[in-house]
Amino acid sequence: MEVNIEKTLLMCKSFMKEVKIWGCLKQTGVSLRYMMEFGSNPTQKNLLISAQFLHKELPIRIARRAIELHSLPHGLSHMPPVLKVRHWYLDSFREIISFPEIKNMNDEKEFTELIKAIKVRHNNVVPTMALGVQQLKNVFEDPDEIDEFLDRFYMSRIGIRMLIGQHVELHNPNPPPNCVGYIHTNMSPVNVARNASEDARSMCYREYGSAAEVRIYGDPDFTFP
Repeated sequence: MEVNIEKTLLMCKSFMKEVKIWGCLKQTGVSLRYMMEFGSNPTQKNLLISAQFLHKELPIRIARRAIELHSLPHGLSHMPPVLKVRHWYLDSFREIISFPEIKNMNDEKEFTELIKAIKVRHNNVVPTMALGVQQLKNVFEDPDEIDEFLDRFYMSRIGIRMLIGQHVELHNPNPPPNCVGYIHTNMSPVNVARNASEDARSMCYREYGSAAEVRIYGDPDFTFP
């Protein structure tokens, strides 16, 4: 029994060492323009290149978040919701680095299914993290301290989900009009603002029985990716 416990501890130390090694590597920035140009022709070759890139890039980004979740101030790292989120990141990291080298389209398909499942696993990260912060909201003397972490954490999360979602969506045989993967090439800011205001008004009506009128000014014909 003692041998098994010692072996488990050694494996955990070895795993966390690998997380730290990956977390120290430099992540590769990917612009929206590049993703749009690359995804405009989703050939098998491009899908294979994309999968090979994600196989190396995602562990770096995921490891960084796992490390950061382990070193938060005021005991936040030890809150059950935060521990749960960290375990999700560690599980995802383990699965990706355990996946063998991607050499052909069969490998690419298997890898795509893996990262699809990882994306689903992380669906509830935002409300779960919010719960952990809520439980400690009176502890923070300087709200900016936790705000900076959350801004950084959520921006990174958006980047990870964008990379995964873009790759997965490039497999869609019937993409929506004006879309390259996740990217809408003809997006209207006026329409986005209008939809957001309508959502907010609906919530206000549901919660309070009334909602302020929202007026949106702008050129509805102006669009950009």
